[in-house]
This record gives sequence, structure tokens and C-alpha cells, in this order.
Amino acid sequence: MANLSNEELLMIAVLLDEEEEELKIKRRTRNVWVHPAWQKRTFEGEFVTLYKELVDDESKFYQYFRMTMYSFNKLLNTIESEIQRQDTRFRKCISPRHRLAVTLRYLATGDSLKTISFSYRLGHSTVYTIVIDTCRAIIKKLMSEVMPVPTENKWREIAEDFWAHWNFPNCIGALDGKHIVIQAPPNSGSLYFNYKKTFSIVLLALVDAHYNFIAIDVGAYGKNSDGGILINSKLGKMLETNNMNVPSSSTLPGTSYTAPFVILGDEAFPLKSYLLRPYPGKQLDCEKKRIYNYRHCRTRRVVENAFGILTQKFRIFNRRIQANPENADLIVLASCVLHNFIKIYDCKSSYSRNVTEGTPLNETTLNTIQFQGGNASQEAFHVRELFTDFFNSPSGTVSWQNEYI
Repeated sequence: MANLSNEELLMIAVLLDEEEEELKIKRRTRNVWVHPAWQKRTFEGEFVTLYKELVDDESKFYQYFRMTMYSFNKLLNTIESEIQRQDTRFRKCISPRHRLAVTLRYLATGDSLKTISFSYRLGHSTVYTIVIDTCRAIIKKLMSEVMPVPTENKWREIAEDFWAHWNFPNCIGALDGKHIVIQAPPNSGSLYFNYKKTFSIVLLALVDAHYNFIAIDVGAYGKNSDGGILINSKLGKMLETNNMNVPSSSTLPGTSYTAPFVILGDEAFPLKSYLLRPYPGKQLDCEKKRIYNYRHCRTRRVVENAFGILTQKFRIFNRRIQANPENADLIVLASCVLHNFIKIYDCKSSYSRNVTEGTPLNETTLNTIQFQGGNASQEAFHVRELFTDFFNSPSGTVSWQNEYI
């Protein structure tokens, strides 16, 4: 070193300083927990900047979260203990209110997890974990409250609602399946590939006269038919073995004839004594059958209306869900639970009555029932014919039914 000139010593000192500075930068980078942009979450994140403004405006709050502030706070109080996390020495946890806001915004808008990540200043994986954990908590804490197995008296109440609002007696629900589009699961082959040429899981739902979900089954392969899904579902097995507390039968209004309580489905479902489907064929030569099909389809459409309401409220159903099938099941199930929860606590139930007051319900002699062959049981044909004759009798007719056949 003694033989080096002053210029050479200065150059060595500069190089050593630069090397030390590079080491400091690398060391500092390794110690960063999150991206610098996410570190601004506490003063630039959407929850901090926007939520406090929404709280002062009920209408904007409802548009943003698809529920009222009362329902939001009620929901938060119910699941808070399930989504609460502990602070650590290195960082503060995300609050339950923040987590619920992220989840509801994801369900309400259908935005991608990446979009939510940037707007809330949270990591992509953090948002995904928050959504799944919160959905799981919603199902755990609310499922038994908003979607319990109906009692015998509740089934009778549901049947009375269908008769009062949709003019179909002894009906305890409308049944249908909805394909929920998901990203193609790895190594799944054609299991989830449906007739619409998309990958999906199926939401099978039983709905009451006010568009509430009575029972649902989520997660069946998209390639399966609605009828096959019902047979293999827990709901279908409980109905088949009569383990759903459904009353055996009841007298048809205005008559002395008894009929079983039934569920209404479309052509995809089999004809059962407890599950009715329309008469097959688009051009029926029998007016009585056409009238039955009209009355059947008019009532059954409540389940399609319920799916429409669910999709309109939670726009996540308008896009492909980017999650594995197990987590997609949780997202769909939690959305259905929230659908019922919001209808209960926001009191926004609405339905079309379309009933002519004063329809006569006099005693009548129903026509002789003719049995038919086929794969369905004779009892199932008997039940459908019984309702067909009722809708063509003075006790069961409505003034407008001939206009739609």
C-alpha cells in the first residue's frame, strides 16, 4: 500500500464504498416483508380512504357492498371471532372489518383478485386467503340460521305461499341447477367440461315462493345432468328416503281430494311422486296438459328468478371464478348464504303475485285419472294427472291460464 499513489488509494476507497453500499441495499431488500406500495395500505388503501366516506352515505354503502350498514355490522358481529387474527412483533394484522370488506367487494363486483389486491394494497395471496377464510366463516356461523332443514310446519307454510302467490297447491319448492363457470382445474380431463363448452361446477338449488334458498348442493361436475346430480346429492337421497320432514299429503284447495306435497323441476329431472316435471313435447294435443305445463312452468320459474337475483347481487357469477374447485364451492355456498341473510335482515323480498282475487274454490269432482306407461312409477303419473285435473276444474283454474297455452 505504501507504494501506491494518492490517486490509486482514492480509487480503491471509492470502490470499497460502492461495494459496501451495494451490500447494504441487498441486505435491506431481503428484510422487506411486503412491496413498498403495500406498505402504504394504512393511509392509501381503499379501505382506509373510501370506507369512512361510505359510512356517511347509506345508498353508496349499499351499492358498494350490496347490503345495508345494519346487515354489514350484523354479519361482522357474527363472524368476527372466526376471522380475527393476532398481531405480531413485525406487523399488525388486518382487522376483521377490513377482511369482510375485501370479501364482500370481491363477491359484489366480480373483480379479479389482482384488482382487489392493488386497490386495497394487499398481496395477491393475502386477498385470496382472506376471501376463502371469510367465506368459510360465513358458512360455519350462518348456514344453520338462514338455511335450516325445514320443519313439517315450515313445509306447510312454504306450500301455502306457493298457492297464495303462484297458484300452485301443495308445492314445497322449485328445483333447478346452475352452472358456475370456473377456470379449468389441472388434470381434470372432461369432468368439469359442460354442454355449454365451459368448465363449471353445478349449483343445485331448491327455492321457496319468495326466492329464498331452502336447500342447495354445490360442487357437482359440470358434465353431469341435473337429474343425475340430484340422485347422487344429499338432498336427493333425503327426499327419496323421506328424511326431510315433509308432510305426507294435504287436501287440495276447495276440494275433498288429497295430494302429496311436491317439488317442481324442468325436463332434466325424473318424474317422481314428490318431484313433478312438465308433460314432454312442445306441441301437446291435449289442452288439459298444456294448461298444466303453463301452471307448472309459471311456478317453477321462481328458481330461475332466484338465480338471476343472486347473479345480479354478486357479480362474481358473471365471470370465471379463478379458484380450485374446492374453494370455488366455498365461494358459491357463502354467496347463497349471504343471499338469504340479506333478504332476512334488509327486508327487500319482492315477488310477483299475479293473482285474480275472488277465484272460486268450490267442491268439484275431479276427472278419472288415466295411468300411463314409461320409466316413471305409476304413482308419479297419478300425482301429475291429479294436479292436471285440479287446474282444469273450477276450484283450481285461474282466469288467464287459457291465454298462454
